[in-house]
Amino acid sequence: MSSTPIRTVTLGMARAHPLRREDIERAATILRLAEQRYAEAGYEVQTLRISTRSLFDDLPERSPAALLAYVREVQQMLDDVGIAFCSLGPAMAARPDFPLERIETIADLLAATSALNATVQLALPGVGLRQETALPAARVIERLAQETEEGFGNFRFAMLACVPPGGAFFPAAYHADTGADSLSLGLQSAGIIARAAQAWDDDGQQRSLIAASEWVRGMLLEQAAPVVALAEQLAAEQGILFGGIDLSPAPMGDDSIVTGLEALGNGQFGTPGSVAVSAALTYALKETGLPTCGYCGLMLPVLEDALLGKRWAEGLVNAHQLLLYSSVCGTGLDTIPLSGDIPAEEIARMLLDVATMALRLNKPLSARLFPVPGKRSGEYTTFTSPYLTNTLIH
Repeated sequence: MSSTPIRTVTLGMARAHPLRREDIERAATILRLAEQRYAEAGYEVQTLRISTRSLFDDLPERSPAALLAYVREVQQMLDDVGIAFCSLGPAMAARPDFPLERIETIADLLAATSALNATVQLALPGVGLRQETALPAARVIERLAQETEEGFGNFRFAMLACVPPGGAFFPAAYHADTGADSLSLGLQSAGIIARAAQAWDDDGQQRSLIAASEWVRGMLLEQAAPVVALAEQLAAEQGILFGGIDLSPAPMGDDSIVTGLEALGNGQFGTPGSVAVSAALTYALKETGLPTCGYCGLMLPVLEDALLGKRWAEGLVNAHQLLLYSSVCGTGLDTIPLSGDIPAEEIARMLLDVATMALRLNKPLSARLFPVPGKRSGEYTTFTSPYLTNTLIH
């Protein structure tokens, strides 16, 4: 197999906000060194990212205007060092003392910047689900759809539920408020799954998902182990922690996770058997023995996966099914296209469904929803972003 692209090298910064220019510059230096090391080893690093502690916890007394001025300064510092992705961390709205009015300020911060990501955490283990936070979070989604070009601001915002710190993938990644800087990785490993599934052959009359899962696990370990070893070495040299690798098979356009799912022989994705095949692949992702972080589950982003977008347009997959699959695998509802006129109250109910499932199953889930401005159900999206594919709006 050829080397798998590394979707992200993410540096988690332990320093509290407000960040200084030298903090950003040091982070960028480490990330560039990682990119160089991987390039020398034959790997393509697609993105370099910085995740921070929660802006909202570190600067609780700052007014909305002061926060906006600060994030513009952060954006400028990121531009100066050439880093295009930075997470400001979550508004921990699940906590009963978090002021609800702070949630909608996220729309102002993201609409005014291009590199920054932020989230709102609606549910936490041991704390519970705070129902009244869903509507303000939905209004952030509604405003980003209206106030950013093509509604693309929602690519940089998500609702989180039971998501811990230390992940690699955005927008969910954030750093803990204790400890040292850390390095974490995310692979674009949908291609590994597809190649492994297509190469797999079972001598039994009925193809065994257990055997397939073991085969995929072996292929995944073969590809990911050297990537992890290099990161561990680099982290040790820089005196920082290695936070782990998120093996979630992130797709990108034609590099589709659905290709691998369907190659295992259970029919088109979205038809009966899809839960079983999703669970089988999740087992492979979680049982490599490698140090992992983040979701480490099946990612099913409708607007980032061309074949999944096709199954969505064909009516084989819908939001309810994706939430069902999340019970045995991945990330929740990711890049789901919605009608541009969907009421905030309906978005809030979708967020509550995801958060409730996360809390009941004690697993990290998130929701990244895309109301498409100017589009209605039955129409196709017309995104021009290279990060998004196009599909039908249900």
